[in-house]
Amino acid sequence: MLEKVVIFGVGLIGGSFALALKRAGAARSIVGVGRSPEAMARALELGLVDSVVASPAEAMRGADLVLIAAPVAQTGAILASLLPHLEERTVITDAGSTKADVVAAARRALGERSAQFVPGHPIAGAESNGPDAAVASLYVGKKTVLTPLAENPTAYVARVAAAWEACGAIVHRLTPAEHDKVFAAVSHLPHLLAFALVDDIAGKPHADLLFQYAASGFRDFTRIAASSPEMWRDISLANQGALLGELDAYLAQLTTMRAMLAAGDGAALEGVYANARRARRQWTGEIEAAEAPPPRNDAE
Repeated sequence: MLEKVVIFGVGLIGGSFALALKRAGAARSIVGVGRSPEAMARALELGLVDSVVASPAEAMRGADLVLIAAPVAQTGAILASLLPHLEERTVITDAGSTKADVVAAARRALGERSAQFVPGHPIAGAESNGPDAAVASLYVGKKTVLTPLAENPTAYVARVAAAWEACGAIVHRLTPAEHDKVFAAVSHLPHLLAFALVDDIAGKPHADLLFQYAASGFRDFTRIAASSPEMWRDISLANQGALLGELDAYLAQLTTMRAMLAAGDGAALEGVYANARRARRQWTGEIEAAEAPPPRNDAE
């Protein structure tokens, strides 16, 4: 049981964390802090948090765990505001989609107190934002990646891991560099592509006609373009190096496929399509197998 949990940013990610802890009975009191008074009032109205405070001093008093669920570019400033009020008992974590920049910001802001910051990233989300998007089941069966610092005490890492496990998450560990390279490929690049495609279509003179006939394939491919522009701007810039590497590789793939198309090379195109289908079916099959309930033993 955590006596007091503080959440900076009670939207989809922070609000779902709060609801999940409440459902698990893992936190006695949850306090919300945020930039928007309207959003914080809504979080209180929805019961995501037990109270809302405006000052870091009040928020941090007696806190066991602090979650920063704000755009990654704000992490350093938030941590700097917390440092004067950071008690020895308090552990801070985050939910940012990039880690190397967050670790650097934490060490700059906290200095020798950086041992109290355990970086994290829940691999769950939706295109909706704000307190109304929060759901208690968001993290059930989903991965949360922790990227502990060398200076983190084992007990601090365990406290953060236990909180996510109480939310139903499966905790994994990577280094910050490994994390950023992996998610540049499987998360950050897909978001960039979805935003780019919708922006391209919207900018065409006959955009209304195109959107009129766009169907489920376009909707599924571009679903993530409904995500927060501010958040994804920050993520893209924070992971610029790894994302540029993945984007260059993707551009090379597109150039190769353009040449196949221009040459009318149907066999080559089919080979790419078939390999992609095999890889995707294998991936989704592994997910379904992991999520399947254990077989019943009727003899028991």
